[in-house]
Amino acid sequence: MDCHVKDMGLAAKGKMRIEWAGRHMPVLKAIGERFEKEKPLKGLKVAACLHVTTETANLMKALSMGGAEIALCASNPLSTQDDVAASLVKDYGIKTFCIKGEDNDTYYSHIESVLNTKPMVTMDDGADLVSMAHGKRKDVLESIIAGTEETTTGVIRLEAMAKEKVLKYPILAVNEAMTKHFFDNRYGTGQSTLDGVIRATNILIAGSTVVIAGYGWCGKGVAMRARGLGGHVIVTEINPVKAIEAIMDGFEVMPMAEAAPKGDLFITVTGNKNVIRREHFIRMKDGAVVANSGHFNCELELEEGLYKMAEERIAVRDFVEGFRLSNGKTIYLLADGRLVNLSAAEGHPAMVMDMSFANQALGLEWILKHKDKLEKKVYVIPEEVDRMIASIKLGTMGYAIDELTEEQKKYLASWQEGT
Repeated sequence: MDCHVKDMGLAAKGKMRIEWAGRHMPVLKAIGERFEKEKPLKGLKVAACLHVTTETANLMKALSMGGAEIALCASNPLSTQDDVAASLVKDYGIKTFCIKGEDNDTYYSHIESVLNTKPMVTMDDGADLVSMAHGKRKDVLESIIAGTEETTTGVIRLEAMAKEKVLKYPILAVNEAMTKHFFDNRYGTGQSTLDGVIRATNILIAGSTVVIAGYGWCGKGVAMRARGLGGHVIVTEINPVKAIEAIMDGFEVMPMAEAAPKGDLFITVTGNKNVIRREHFIRMKDGAVVANSGHFNCELELEEGLYKMAEERIAVRDFVEGFRLSNGKTIYLLADGRLVNLSAAEGHPAMVMDMSFANQALGLEWILKHKDKLEKKVYVIPEEVDRMIASIKLGTMGYAIDELTEEQKKYLASWQEGT
């Protein structure tokens, strides 16, 4: 099979881990079983650029059960789990192109390998796949009918393309589903980011000052978990509404320039670039730890900032590098500024990704059903799909909720009744 993975000998370990994750993904399992019967994706060529993890493997299995032919590459050079990649090829027959720690040239060559399959649908996590299809590889656009996108960063890029009228096919923003961005970003990122930091450094969060850049859903989750571990949390923001929310939630809020000398641990989750810059690095205390949990490491000014400022670079331990500055202080960068939760840990728990990938699977089915009516722009996943996933998830967790009575439905649909 056409593939490029690190070591096929890792497949047995990868399969066990994929099956373990699958036990905690009952919603996706139910969708996969329906797909196997109905084959709604029969003959569909899918190009997927996602974090290659055990949870992603279960999504690929569900799509394959629906009849899709899949080619998969990584959406981040450090997020691949090599044993999972090997198992996807050997045990599930999925064309896979990814190696943990691959350089930029290899990363983009893997995206090209996926596009070489002449896909009909793109499934993206950050919009690198779509960007290449609209740039260097315009030859593949003729066969592509639609796509999905899973991240805030990717949606921002795609909406910019749509606004400039350069987007060549409709994209469904899976990221906008409440069962994705609320649970995935808040509970998934909140837990997995601190997991990555602790695995990489073994530092104690309790008693530490944790500076979190951004108070969107990801920032809220990280702040919640950092405080839960005993950290003193400072939030930096550019949005006054989110800043007030952070204050009302009990966190300190201040500009990054003011927070820089106070923090022991810095975590960026903004989706923007150069959130921590030269002027911030130079003000940090000796031994400060810097990590990013946004999609791209451009959130940290590295090439023109920390790297140029450093008089010495010291490899400390896996995913930890020290940068000694001219003022004698050393700043520690985790995972090259890449997604720390996927680089130094395993990413989100399977129970959270169950809902995110259920959205991917059902979103793909929805966009195929409606593709002839869609314009070349970004669409939000329908609320009914979102609610269906939440309902299934509640059931698998052993919970039930009330239903509206006919009287209540009538009341909510009318205007005649008041006080």
